[in-house]
Order: sequence, then structure tokens, then C-alpha cells
Amino acid sequence: MPWQTPTLNEVRGLVRDSLRARLPGADALVPNSVLRVLSDNQGALCHTVLQYIDWLALQLLPDTAETEWLDRHGDIWLKNADGTTGRKMATLASGTVLFTGANGTIVPLATQLTGSGADYETTQEVIIGSGPTECPVRALDPGIIGNISEGESITLTVAISGVDNAAEVVGISGGTDTENDNDLRARVLLRIQNPPMGGAQYDYVEWALAVPGVTRAWAAVEMGIGTITVRFMMDELRADNDGFPFPEDIETVTEYIDTVRPVTTKDRFVVSPIKYFIDITVADLVPDSDETKAEIEQQVRDMLRDMAAPGKTIFAAWVSYAIMSAPTVQSFRLVSNDDYIMPNVGSMAVLQNIAYE
Repeated sequence: MPWQTPTLNEVRGLVRDSLRARLPGADALVPNSVLRVLSDNQGALCHTVLQYIDWLALQLLPDTAETEWLDRHGDIWLKNADGTTGRKMATLASGTVLFTGANGTIVPLATQLTGSGADYETTQEVIIGSGPTECPVRALDPGIIGNISEGESITLTVAISGVDNAAEVVGISGGTDTENDNDLRARVLLRIQNPPMGGAQYDYVEWALAVPGVTRAWAAVEMGIGTITVRFMMDELRADNDGFPFPEDIETVTEYIDTVRPVTTKDRFVVSPIKYFIDITVADLVPDSDETKAEIEQQVRDMLRDMAAPGKTIFAAWVSYAIMSAPTVQSFRLVSNDDYIMPNVGSMAVLQNIAYE
């Protein structure tokens, strides 16, 4: 039987019985007696100590540790791509904007701008030319909130004479949020279960996961003996791309892996998984409501987050179980019970559409 902390009443009962056994004639069961009060107080103290020991036992192992203790495990076991240890901290986005205005006007270093939810500053002084002039900028607020798509605009916090108030974004990216507990816990367990082996397949997985923004990674020999192919996902940073990395993300991961991989590896390939869209058709849904359909979509996406991998078949049973896990679903029928088989080793399932009949 697994250990269970005794209840307060059970501990008090044990103390009373112990007192009676040690002091013949003493009775700690008499209500409001001195012995009863003393034994119950002692029992409460013992119960508190047992609760603390029970809680401490959970913290000593990373799979059950709470945030503060999980950070300690992370600091012991993990080294990140930026040289830090433990939890991957939020990073600042950076990129380029285009200033326009009067020819010859100076935009000073550290000129501040404001975008949608984040502030920015220029990282060098520029002189506006006859047309739009590029200027490097960085976010002042860490996290994905600092990433802005090409073509959007940010505005000067304080107007500069001769400079148009709005600057067009060429591209501002690279901002990542602080690593969450689930991802950190998974990395710690992976590191413990797979100690470094100087270039084993799982070493490449750990190296990819050490890069800020990377949430899942796989390594396999796809191109022949002596080669390694690394594929990875950035589920939060690239959520608008179904979690699939952009070319600049692949370049970042490649650069880090090249600093730690063994020189004996003939060739290494760092690439994105290939999107393979799947469609699901559900019939006879009860209840047939928008709320239920939203729950089903979320459950299916969660299932794919946990189970999908490059080249991995998605079984119809997994889809059925995910749908049935939606809180309000009472019954349904999958129109097709065919499994979703990936066409090649690099393809990875992505939900495209759920149809209802």
C-alpha cells in the first residue's frame, strides 16, 4: 500500500493510546482533562510534521515538484543555448523598421517607439535618406508580445521634428515567453532518463530543446548512416503557424547545434516537420451546440499536441477518445474510422477542419 499521511484524528488517537500505554492508570480519553489536552496538542504537532514530510517528499522528485523546487531541479540538470541553466527565460524580440521623413533628419540611438502591447527602442542612430530608411530596433518588453508581423506599424513615443510619427515594420521577431512548468519538467525528466552520450540521437533532441521557444523536438537517421535529421516545433511562439518554425528559427537552432555536436557526424539536417492536414467528420453529435464543438476542437488539438510526431500515424481511436473527452459530449459517431497515415517520415498531422453531419 502507498504511504498516506494519517488524518489529524488518527494521529491524536495514536498519541492518546501511547500515553495510556506508557503511564499506567493515566486516561487521556477523559474530555477536557489535562492529559487529553496535552495529548491532542502533541498529536496536532505530529500531524503538521507528517504533512510537511509528505509535501517535502513530492518536492525531492522533479515529476511532482512545485515551481520553486522544479526550478532547483532545472538549475542542476539543464544548460540552455544561451549559457543559462534551468528554466528558459523570456527573450526580447528584435528586427528592423522603416523610418520616413525629411532627408537628412537624424533618428537618435535609443529612440523609443510603441506598438501593440509592447515598447521598442532603436539600437543605432540613423539618418533618413530620400526614401524609407531601415533602422534596427529591439523590444523593451520580453516575450512573444514583442513580435510584430511585416507591414504593421509602430509609432514614436515622443515626436521628432522631421520624422513621420509611424514607422513600418520590416520584421520584429525572436521574442519568447518564459518556459512553463510542463515544458521545463519534461526537459528535466528527459535529461535524467537520457544522460549525455556525446552525440546520440536524444542528445540532439535535448540540444534543440535548449533553444528558447522550442517546445518539442525529434531526431532520426533519415538520410543514411552517419547523418542526423532534427525536426522541432515552437508551439507558443509560432502558434499562428500551427507551431511550425520559420526559416529564421531553423537557422537559430542549427547555429546552436553546430556549437555542441560532435565533428564525427557526417551531415546534420535541421528542418521543420512537414504539415499534413487532416479532416475529421463527426455525425449524430449530442448535444449539437457551438460550445460542444469548440470543446471537441480543443480536445483534438490537445491530443495532436501530445501524440503527433513526424511520420507518426494518428489512429482513429485516439481521435474518438479525444472527442469523447470533451466535457459536454454525450454521444457521437465518427463517419470514418480510417487511421491517418503520414505519407513520409517528415510529415506531421495538423488539424485542418472538423465537419459535422
